[in-house]
Amino acid sequence: MKFSITKQVFHFRQPAGTSRGVYTERASWMVTVTDERWPGRVGRGECAPLPDLSCDAIPDYENVLRRLCDVMQQKGTLDVQMLRPYPSMLFGLETALRNLQHGGNVVYDTPFTQGRVGIPINGLVWMGSYDEMLSRIDEKVKSGFHCVKLKIGAIDFNRELELIRHIRNVFSSEVIQLRVDANGAFAPHEALRKLEQLSLFDIHSIEQPIRQGNWKSMAELCRISPLPIALDEELIGVNIPQMKEQLLDVIRPSYIILKPSLHGGISGVEEWVRMADQRGIQHWITSALESNVGLSAIAQFCAHVYGEHIQMPQGLGTGQLFTDNIQIPLEIRGEKLYFGHGSELH
Repeated sequence: MKFSITKQVFHFRQPAGTSRGVYTERASWMVTVTDERWPGRVGRGECAPLPDLSCDAIPDYENVLRRLCDVMQQKGTLDVQMLRPYPSMLFGLETALRNLQHGGNVVYDTPFTQGRVGIPINGLVWMGSYDEMLSRIDEKVKSGFHCVKLKIGAIDFNRELELIRHIRNVFSSEVIQLRVDANGAFAPHEALRKLEQLSLFDIHSIEQPIRQGNWKSMAELCRISPLPIALDEELIGVNIPQMKEQLLDVIRPSYIILKPSLHGGISGVEEWVRMADQRGIQHWITSALESNVGLSAIAQFCAHVYGEHIQMPQGLGTGQLFTDNIQIPLEIRGEKLYFGHGSELH
């Protein structure tokens, strides 16, 4: 095997706001791999750490990635144990090797990559002013989405409640399923009160109401919350199987949200899925602001995990975020993501 690495910087069409800050651009490292067993074929994967969030968003990222590729080149195989501390690198390398085996843009051969079925996705509404968010929600509903995810925690909470109240006055929970994502914005002492206020509006679930790392407070919140709680950032850096089991057993969330770039690559997410299923904890898979290379791989992995009859909307509607995205045959029709040769997400 021979590896090459290229850094690419992608630019957001609009600033992407979270409670952690605002992204205007993001860097990815594209890995390509060739193998004399498949002459003329190239595998491609995306290593995309998120600054201030990924456990492997380190200053010398490219140098570490290059050293790991050198080790793989020498061994001729992927060492998952060695790569556990570097989930975004692991995901990119797993993707590149699977893509090398299948060729083209395919990572998993499924009815999704055959263009026969689509994956239901939620419409993502980024943080912004009240009027901006209201306009974005209206746009998602008109596009045909029945599940909308709101990023909250950046503007005044009462204004956010007013926004949600307005949505519910127009659209019942039978028409629009609402998910909210706080990205850890609530202080532990105020979280329950805010969850009680949100629960008045038929919210499906709330992601990460308080910052990760406080298992005791999160466990208590999951126990008494009137809203189902989903863990996201809480899973970052929990890469050892025993720690994963301990986290799930201590906190007992209703859902976990799985992002291969953040939560252990493909192999790490498969561990989370197996452990969650054993405990009756539900889950869905989302992208983490990757380009279309990473997004396509995650969507294909999602179709592999859940099969062709996926009911729960996944978080895969991020392909239109960048002005300079890489062209991959992904297409959103209504509220589903399709893989094919029609219109591409740019």
